[in-house]
Amino acid sequence: MRRAIVAVIFALGVVFAIPAFAQIDCKPGEVVIKFSHVVPPRGHPKGDFARMLAERVNAEMNGKACMQVFPFSQLYDDEKVMEALLLGDVQLAAPSLSKLEVYTNKFRLFDLPFLFDDMDAVQRFTSSETGQGLLDVMSEFGVVGLGYLYDGLKHFSAEEPLLVPSDGEGLKFRVQNSDVAVAMIEAMGASAQKLAFKEVYGALQLGVVDGQENSWSNIFTSRFFEVQEGITETGHQLLAYVVFTPEEWLESLETGVREQFLTIFRETLAKANRQAVKTSEKNRQRIIDAGYTVRELTPEQRQQWVDVMRPVWGQFEDEIGKDLIEAAEAANETHGN
Repeated sequence: MRRAIVAVIFALGVVFAIPAFAQIDCKPGEVVIKFSHVVPPRGHPKGDFARMLAERVNAEMNGKACMQVFPFSQLYDDEKVMEALLLGDVQLAAPSLSKLEVYTNKFRLFDLPFLFDDMDAVQRFTSSETGQGLLDVMSEFGVVGLGYLYDGLKHFSAEEPLLVPSDGEGLKFRVQNSDVAVAMIEAMGASAQKLAFKEVYGALQLGVVDGQENSWSNIFTSRFFEVQEGITETGHQLLAYVVFTPEEWLESLETGVREQFLTIFRETLAKANRQAVKTSEKNRQRIIDAGYTVRELTPEQRQQWVDVMRPVWGQFEDEIGKDLIEAAEAANETHGN
């Protein structure tokens, strides 16, 4: 019998539960679809998408398919989930694009600092022929990208006030497993420390690192703002995910089951991406309402960040591809047209 979600409601209206998403009991003969991720099941774009998708699959495909969601790294963190996907231990995974460097350098594109002006430009690029073509770059490993899931632009927080890049000199920042992010931090005169997402709060709290960079939803739902002096709204980098599935598993499904699942997936992803922008704005405001500092940059201050970090592009142009970078950058030029 399908069980209800068990939730614990914390302050500010966000759910943080352990176990955060009670698993349903799959029926004999149902296709089992496991989705492993690292964030809460509510109040975060990835958690919201996974929950919404499971609700639809379990309601509309009852008897044919059964979807289970494992949030909070209950099964795997982002460092291990692709391996689990390749082994068939999970059927859906949506790691941040920085976690894919071990497989391909093409997704380093999305880590380039100040590549996209806003999320509208991101949407224009990812929906373009070039952006859609990137979903297939992992095919040689037996996985296919079903679509892009947006979180938002990233911002810096630290134990020291940050208004211009030189304010970060000598500090240590946590970054994802991304060489682009390391180069970006070093361009500030700071040092970078690669850490798994689940280790970030403790590292900030204990002073292992002085700061981090993340989306509003990650900063809020993981409570990073509680152990930082303040957050600077830089919007310097994109945090997005590709939802992957094993190609062999997808092709093994009966045609009707596969088509129904993919239809539900596409409709839910579109809805989740529309909702992600609002979620990001709400989480930014929740941080402010909780009494924590959010600093907005003047145009002159922001330009200093761009001037310091933009040269990082040249370090990775050959492996990403100049044509790919130009195609992404061109998405900004159509703004307002």
